Amino acid sequence: MTRLPGTYESYWMETAKGPEHPPLAGALDVDVAVIGAGVAGVSTAWELARAGRRVALLEADRVAAGVTGYTTAKLSAQHGLAYARLRKASGVEGARQYARSQQDAVEHVVEVAAELGVDCDLERVPAYAYVEAAEAADELRAEAEAAREAGLAASVVSDTGLPYGVAAAVRVEDQAQFHPRTYLLALVADLVAKGGVVHERTRVVSLDEGEPCRLTTEGGAEIVARDVVVATHYPVFDRAGLFSRLEPRRELVVAGVLPADQDPHGMYLTQEQGTRSVRTAPYGEGERLLIVTGEQFTPGAGEVSGRYERLAAWTRERFPDVRITHRWAAQDNTTTDKVPFVGPFHPGARHVYVATGFGGWGMSNGVMSGRLLTALVTGDEPPAWAGLYDPRRLHAREAPALLKVQGTVLKHFVGDRLRPSHVDSIDEIAPGTGAVVRVAGRRCAVYRDESGAAQAVSARCTHLGCLVHFNDAERAWECPCHGSRFATDGSVLQGPALRPLEPRPLPGAEESESGTG
Repeated sequence: MTRLPGTYESYWMETAKGPEHPPLAGALDVDVAVIGAGVAGVSTAWELARAGRRVALLEADRVAAGVTGYTTAKLSAQHGLAYARLRKASGVEGARQYARSQQDAVEHVVEVAAELGVDCDLERVPAYAYVEAAEAADELRAEAEAAREAGLAASVVSDTGLPYGVAAAVRVEDQAQFHPRTYLLALVADLVAKGGVVHERTRVVSLDEGEPCRLTTEGGAEIVARDVVVATHYPVFDRAGLFSRLEPRRELVVAGVLPADQDPHGMYLTQEQGTRSVRTAPYGEGERLLIVTGEQFTPGAGEVSGRYERLAAWTRERFPDVRITHRWAAQDNTTTDKVPFVGPFHPGARHVYVATGFGGWGMSNGVMSGRLLTALVTGDEPPAWAGLYDPRRLHAREAPALLKVQGTVLKHFVGDRLRPSHVDSIDEIAPGTGAVVRVAGRRCAVYRDESGAAQAVSARCTHLGCLVHFNDAERAWECPCHGSRFATDGSVLQGPALRPLEPRPLPGAEESESGTG
């Protein structure tokens, strides 16, 4: 296999370890159970504890170690070319509400970090959306006008801190970047100090929406709670058809050491060239860590190693003195109208709430979600922008995007089954790679490790049954329908799937039989 740049590890995970919290054993009775300990879950749990609620934070893996641990950690109200689209779809007032809610989240993190005395490498910097193609400059000017009208300090510039030229850029002042795990681990410590409980390795697998609500974990523990918040990135329960209104996407990250005098002093984003995002973070003396994100793709799309190579080549071309040290990947979901779902889980929900669909802007949206959901749970007057994010909304303008999402799912659910197999025989699978192959008439996801030993699991995602595909760079099985991810042994890495892929035997005499399955 091709040797990829850097070590596969998130810089945030490497530099902020955090304490362990015990799995839940037995019964638990609380005011609010928050499922999922990423930025949205941690922010919500902390806000609720500060409001005097007895809170349990339940995480299937480790706190801030899922999507949040692999973010680029831009804390910004500048979300690419969002405001011209919002103004067209929701009017000037809708765009203003979005801007206020996002900028409020930026300022809230600054205030909370100061209140708790958290040294989370917080830096105030401008955020830029830029284009290099001159013919796209008019679109940037329209975005700047819409962002200003929405209340942001936006301007059009042609000079930036980047070491290459741009045709035009929207610059928004007073944004921020930080170390997300350092910040969130401080919130978790303060949550515990306020009487909250945190349980890691505690996967919630069932939810009964009664009064009170009842939750059951994979290990058989039971939680009783008046209110429940589902903050699992992609909702692990579907009570409102949200699966049909969310589209998963994955992006790659490379990071490396750059001389401090080459710091571009800002956060940058372009939709050109498969999307490129650039920021830096404090590193060693006289150095900065350059973090570049891009190569957006649907989970399960394949050729991930080639995508990493393209991203690394672009990074070295634009920043010749960088020394790449890390690589990782981030995943998020986008709603069909590109505005997150934050609020009551479904039209009949009285005590269950959700936060999802952050569209790549999880830091500000996660913090915003914590503040909004706390107001809804406690009965305080919600902010003016609550209706903008209400998951119960459904607009006619969503129809084309909704049909596109469902068309993609149908293509994989049906089309992948019409393929005879991804390879014809287990013998074709090279060490360190995986493929779908028929074994005794059933489609199996087979991985061969570096020693040559093969391991097989069912190729059917345990969420809704789509066939998984192999990610060669991260050595994982991915569902192209809703983004569930599994380790090579079938264990769940990322939902919405709750159950692992079932193991399959590999009898040598039957390893390439054909049949139905």
